[in-house]
Amino acid sequence: MSSATGSRIVVTGATGNVGTSVVRRLADDPDVASVHGLARRIPDRPPSGTEWTAVDLASPRLDLAALFRGADAVVHLAWAFQPTHEPATTWRTNVLGSLRVFDAVAAARVPVLVHASSVGAYSPGPKDRPVDESWPTHGWPDAAYCREKAYLERVLDTFERDRPQTRVVRMRPAFLFKRESASEQRRIFGGRFLPGPLARPELLPCLPDVPGLRMQALHTDDAAEAVRLALRTEVRGAFNLAAEPAVDVRLLGEMFGARPVRLPRAAARTALAAAWNLRLVPASPHLFDAVLRLPLMDCTRARVELGWRPEHTAPEVLEEFLLGLREGAGAPTAPLHGGKAS
Repeated sequence: MSSATGSRIVVTGATGNVGTSVVRRLADDPDVASVHGLARRIPDRPPSGTEWTAVDLASPRLDLAALFRGADAVVHLAWAFQPTHEPATTWRTNVLGSLRVFDAVAAARVPVLVHASSVGAYSPGPKDRPVDESWPTHGWPDAAYCREKAYLERVLDTFERDRPQTRVVRMRPAFLFKRESASEQRRIFGGRFLPGPLARPELLPCLPDVPGLRMQALHTDDAAEAVRLALRTEVRGAFNLAAEPAVDVRLLGEMFGARPVRLPRAAARTALAAAWNLRLVPASPHLFDAVLRLPLMDCTRARVELGWRPEHTAPEVLEEFLLGLREGAGAPTAPLHGGKAS
């Protein structure tokens, strides 16, 4: 897709954390004539200038090609994080659903596919230096999220080889946050027993310092801008997306005014595994293992080829997100509905 006025863009997963930002950013772009959002449940107050269709990508009877026909690009964002205790269920939605999207893109002859991959697709890597997009993407096999993201990277390798006429862009963002996603992410990772109002500096005199717990963050709106730029630019391939600086216990300690306390990996994992097995928290210990091993990403390619610069620093992203947690912030879509935990 070029930057010519009149582009029609279809967005899957359009009501989620990333989807709401992408739809809003594209709807505000004068070079985009039409944004068609696909989601399991249509939002109560959709942005002006958008059209919507309720779809379930897990359904094998869904005729996606008919919805994609005539589109200039498909932005595939749909993803299910839960239930972590039932990996076959997330596989059906995330992997088999994505295969249906890719097949429909080919059948409808859509010229551009932008796929939301993730830092989670990367194989274990260094925490003391960033890696570029050539780092292996075999994921951490024990974590369903990483396993699914890595599998789709291999699928897209074949797709690009067999269909070179389709321009494929893979976005590999760091962990994505914004104020409106706070309630959703509390439910996904913390569960119903984690009250959002507890995310206050004065209630955290110390923070666990787990070896390897160093990662990157990004504001979802900045990820959406990268998608918009990729649609306007004749680029292909993968792009790392992250804000500076990397997030570690030192940075969090400064933000919270809390003292880091060393906690061995084994002790932290044992506590999380016990809570997960008792279904007290939905975040799995397997994902925790993966986070400890994910590399830091070099975002030079996005800066040079897309002209992309994140508007928010990592501390700004986290401060906005924590404010959202305390307020029970959300948005008028089914995935992002707000509300404080009891």
